[in-house]
Amino acid sequence: MFNSDPNSNPVNAKLPKAIIMMIEKNNLAMAIKTLAADENISMDDAKVRIDAYETELKVKQQQKLNTIASKQGIPNHAISFDREQEAEDEDESGKLIKNRVKTTPSEQNFQSLQEGVDSKLNDLSYKKPLVPYWAKRLLVIAIIMAGLFWIMWRIFG
Repeated sequence: MFNSDPNSNPVNAKLPKAIIMMIEKNNLAMAIKTLAADENISMDDAKVRIDAYETELKVKQQQKLNTIASKQGIPNHAISFDREQEAEDEDESGKLIKNRVKTTPSEQNFQSLQEGVDSKLNDLSYKKPLVPYWAKRLLVIAIIMAGLFWIMWRIFG
């Protein structure tokens, strides 16, 4: 690539491992000071490089989350680092809509998770059993207790 100013350092230069560790531990002030001292650059330039690294890291994390969510059938809008989306959701939740129950954001996240699980089960063509497993277990326990009660009644009654 053509570099118009050969004296300027590239913004996407790799950061030293010590600086990366400081960033991961949220010790940003120390990371900026150390980077500025190690590479003899201004604090503003060091801050710009560290901010660029942080945004790149967040983008990679978001991409990983999106790929995992898509594999599991969870909608992408349910998982996001962006707080702007929550602000939009709050504006929409403030409006009154007829024949619709107003839910909190945590309930909406749970509903989107439930919808994702249901869609994944539908994709696998899984059919829910007529009687749930816990109901079968309670029925077996009730039959055993009734049998024991009847035996005790016959012996001691």
